[in-house]
Amino acid sequence: MNNIIAMPMMIPILVGILLIFFRHHIKLQRWSSLAAMIANIGITAYILHQIQQNGILRLDFGGWEPPFGILFVADSFSALLVLTTSIVAAICLVYAFSSTEKSYEQMFFYPFINFLVAGVNGSFLTGDLFNLYVCFEIMLLASYVLIAFGGRKGQLRESIKYVIINVVSSWFFLIAIAYTYGALGTLNFAHLSVRIAEQGQSPMLTVVSIVFLTVFALKAGLLLYFWLPGSYSVPPTAIAALFGALLTKVGIYAMFRVFTLLFYHEPHITHTIIGILAGLTLVIGSIGAVAYKDVRLIASYNVVIAVGFILVGLAVATPTAMEGSIFYLIHDMIVKALLFLLAGTMIAVTGETRIDYMSGLIRNYPLLGWIFFIVTLALAGIPPLSGFIGKVLVGQGAVEAGAYILLALAFISSIFVLYSLMRVFLTSFWGETIISKEDKIPMKNGWIIPCIILAAGSFILGIGVEPLTVYVKDAAEVLTNPQIYIDAVLYDN
Repeated sequence: MNNIIAMPMMIPILVGILLIFFRHHIKLQRWSSLAAMIANIGITAYILHQIQQNGILRLDFGGWEPPFGILFVADSFSALLVLTTSIVAAICLVYAFSSTEKSYEQMFFYPFINFLVAGVNGSFLTGDLFNLYVCFEIMLLASYVLIAFGGRKGQLRESIKYVIINVVSSWFFLIAIAYTYGALGTLNFAHLSVRIAEQGQSPMLTVVSIVFLTVFALKAGLLLYFWLPGSYSVPPTAIAALFGALLTKVGIYAMFRVFTLLFYHEPHITHTIIGILAGLTLVIGSIGAVAYKDVRLIASYNVVIAVGFILVGLAVATPTAMEGSIFYLIHDMIVKALLFLLAGTMIAVTGETRIDYMSGLIRNYPLLGWIFFIVTLALAGIPPLSGFIGKVLVGQGAVEAGAYILLALAFISSIFVLYSLMRVFLTSFWGETIISKEDKIPMKNGWIIPCIILAAGSFILGIGVEPLTVYVKDAAEVLTNPQIYIDAVLYDN
């Protein structure tokens, strides 16, 4: 029965491969891709329920038991992220149906979206360090194609930068994996944790952990984010929303998994560095969010701020802070997708990217304006929207750990988030409208309905915290108590 754990990765891969042979059948590609994501939602919800009933689930490929074979492991943390990924991907696909040119759709657009989602889900589910690298590469190879869809000069420039950065970071990833295997003789997460605990985290392993931290920081945009704003601002809107919602989260997930399960023995080194990087990311991301007037860059720098905020919870590493980071991670995947969809819609109806060239949009598109206002409140952490509980718990965890500088930076960054997005709202949606009745572009249902669903999702998460708390607490418990994961993988047959 545990074979079902592989489905969230295998379904998108199989659908993506099949759709390669039907490149000119656009309707078939659209609905097959959407059906794959809906199937993933149902399967992952079932997996999450099974985890609560039976504990952490494990799938040994080929019948090879750990630590000798490849395996997938589903705990509450990974299952929650896979579920959120599938929901966000399904909604972004609906937006893509109305916003993507048919010429792009015939150029393997939907197969590569499926491959991207497969790589993301595989990264969340794998229980093996090398296969984490493999799933990273599946995700990145798909993103290399998707970022260049359209072939505009800006896209090509940013895609070259994006590819070079990720190739270099992947090379360092492989080096770190090689040193880890050379030192410990295994790559299974649970077995690595046991070996490191037995041998002690030597200076060499601490150096290796910092190499892993550098790699994941590049993937997540933790301080080393210089590639991110340009790369996330050039793809088509649906792709930008997927990037903003999902890609940095894989790097964040890898940091949480590695630095709670493997390298947690020298927190005064590793977690202190994570805390410093998180604080600097909050500062620089906040400056970027208020420095630019391009709505896409403002959205991209808000991604950077969120990365810093989520990793404050890992740096603090208290159970409360972990819960807060998980809540905020789920919230951010949903709301960042919405922010990028709104930014792309604003550009589509005005033909402009700078907020000072837009004005009075709320007169022409009132629903779009008020959804943007909801996003602003959600990202600032205003109750009852979804960002509130995560911010409160991360703040409480920081107080418990005495990390007052990180606490101050985290909540000052919330003010910058509120200011940067309120500036967009007041500048672009209020004042004299720049769009005459003759020039008004009709708002497509395929644009606004996905935005409404995501905004409703933020509200539901905010008021429905209690049912989700059971899963989040379980996820945080596994992160703060590695022995639960180790027992489920190595000793639960």
